[in-house]
Amino acid sequence: MDGSPPILLTGGEPAGVAPEITALAWQALKSEPEMTFALLGDAEYWRARNPGLAVREISSADEARKHFATALPVLHRPLARHPAAGKIDPATAPQVIAAIDEAVGLAFAGRISAIVTNPIQKEALYQAGFRHQGHTDYLAHLSARHGQRVDEVMMLVADDLRAIPVTVHIPLKDVPAALTMDRIIAQARATARDLTRYFGIATPRLAFTGLNPHAGENGAMGREEIDIIIPALERLKAEGLSVMGPVSADTAFHADARKAYDAILCMYHDQALIPVKTLDFHGGINVSLGLPFIRTSPDHGTALGIAGQHIANPKSLIAAIRLAAQMAKAARG
Repeated sequence: MDGSPPILLTGGEPAGVAPEITALAWQALKSEPEMTFALLGDAEYWRARNPGLAVREISSADEARKHFATALPVLHRPLARHPAAGKIDPATAPQVIAAIDEAVGLAFAGRISAIVTNPIQKEALYQAGFRHQGHTDYLAHLSARHGQRVDEVMMLVADDLRAIPVTVHIPLKDVPAALTMDRIIAQARATARDLTRYFGIATPRLAFTGLNPHAGENGAMGREEIDIIIPALERLKAEGLSVMGPVSADTAFHADARKAYDAILCMYHDQALIPVKTLDFHGGINVSLGLPFIRTSPDHGTALGIAGQHIANPKSLIAAIRLAAQMAKAARG
């Protein structure tokens, strides 16, 4: 049996579909020891949301391997209240945030091999003082607390597509001002480094979209390509990276185009996420690169509207766990 540390799942928003898809993921993976994970959450609440689910409370992550084949291993962290499915309760927000904090602490201590985060409901967390765009930048913030400054990268994965939004959760009108040479270069460097470290790609091929339609048409539709993107790519080429672009976003994602690159850096959120979710809506994965630890997540939200109905599709969470295991194995060499 593989003696490496287990993967750790955070509970995410308890009122969402996390309890259901976590249970389904364990049922799908329990016969595969290399996929061993523990849940950081409220064991009683997970039992209540999944009648008949075998749950085993553990006191440390390394106990997960002893029980994974027969029960969902849970590091029990009681919620302030047990919310009704589909009804967020701000009283649970401090525990949701604390679970992310604890998971990062365990990763830095080497007690877990990777973090897989269940979806959070940011509107509930904001009432508890959360002031971050989402998981990715909060994980970077926690890394800084541990003395590690990082250039975090949000990479979305679906089938053979790896897409990175260079600017993320900001209004579209703010993208041109936020798009800088330094940001593009930092995202590209982190992406190339981690594609080698975690995906075994010796010389990653990076493509870049333009910001404007038809990549600006030589300035006819905007100058961001000329003034920002192309100079950034020239710098990256000078550093020895394999880069191509800027390419027109409307021709960058079909099957033949995807064969030309290992990852594509897109200039804003929807440029990256629309093709990923079109290619595999239920199986897409969110991967944080540039961090001192491995983190993946299902590429969907809390799905409050269907929580408690036991119809949520666990495919994305299962894919996120599988990818986290593969990345951890690659990191170990």
